[in-house]
Amino acid sequence: MREDTDLLPLLKRVAAGDEAALRTLYDLTSPKLYGVILRIQRDRSVAEDVLQDVYLRVWQAAGSYAPEAGRPLSWLCAIARNRAIDGLRRKGEIQGPVHEDGEDWVERLIDPHDGEAALVGRDALNACLGRLEPAQRACVVLAYCEGRSREELAARFDRPVNTIKTWLHRSIAALKSCLEGLS
Repeated sequence: MREDTDLLPLLKRVAAGDEAALRTLYDLTSPKLYGVILRIQRDRSVAEDVLQDVYLRVWQAAGSYAPEAGRPLSWLCAIARNRAIDGLRRKGEIQGPVHEDGEDWVERLIDPHDGEAALVGRDALNACLGRLEPAQRACVVLAYCEGRSREELAARFDRPVNTIKTWLHRSIAALKSCLEGLS
């Protein structure tokens, strides 16, 4: 799909209330978004409900999409990911400590159909995460993969919220520096 040329005009039309554009956007992007949701919400029927919620949100928020903030598909994937995580949080199903269930969150969030570039990116991210202290690494993964709040992380790690903010800020800066060094 030529994402920028196909999706950007569709999002503009959806923002203007064009239902046909929403149907076309759904046809073009729903397989990808469903995959994102399904990696988080393992139940197919729940994932289908979340997908419908995603497109309702897109219908309501398409006017807030800003092209300078990122690519359209990235914006749509973020909505899907956030809605899926919100669903887990509402049901209280977000797991405890990182890797408690033996699952690798990086593996869960990377689409295996994204190709070689995604695999290289996953490996780079794993390498850079491995350079962080275990507590900071767990904090980053819980915050950005499971959607945990700073307050939840402060309680989990028995640290003040400001310490958690510092951990996250420094860890993200270290990851960014590491990833830039690997590219």
